[in-house]
Amino acid sequence: MSDEAKKQKQAVIDEIRAKLDGAQSAVIIDYMGTTVAQANEMRKTLREAGVDYGVYKNTLMKRAVEGTEFAPLAEVMAGPSAIAISKEDATAPARVLKGEIKKFDKMAFKGGVVEGTFYDAEGIKTVADIPGREQLLARFLGSVMSPVASFARVVNAIAEKQGEGAPAAEAAPAE
Repeated sequence: MSDEAKKQKQAVIDEIRAKLDGAQSAVIIDYMGTTVAQANEMRKTLREAGVDYGVYKNTLMKRAVEGTEFAPLAEVMAGPSAIAISKEDATAPARVLKGEIKKFDKMAFKGGVVEGTFYDAEGIKTVADIPGREQLLARFLGSVMSPVASFARVVNAIAEKQGEGAPAAEAAPAE
């Protein structure tokens, strides 16, 4: 192998490592059977969700994950493999890919690492059902705000009721 080919392969390995550096999760899928148009549509959907998606040779991906928390992914890298990586939302790759797999019906999960834990294909399907961070925060805020809003309505109703039943202020006697 020429020095130039080695440099090119090392550049790809370094690119994958850079994408994985600081990532919260990475998911491997079998992308067989998708058309170029479908792949482009999927890339756009993933990009909008803050997920980096790439198709690389398995040997280069295996070398890139070596010695990292993503090393268990090497076990599922056989046949056509693509990787989806997120640095911001740990469940985003699995969640978005689950929707894409339903649409195209040919792709399949192989496995993934989410916040340092390896999941097989079935495990990643379970992770895909976990709502995203924004949705979880919205639910939490809603549950916190609901009692506060109810309390405010009760206090307001009491104040209005007292205002209706209170006698009109008597005019001060003229002097």
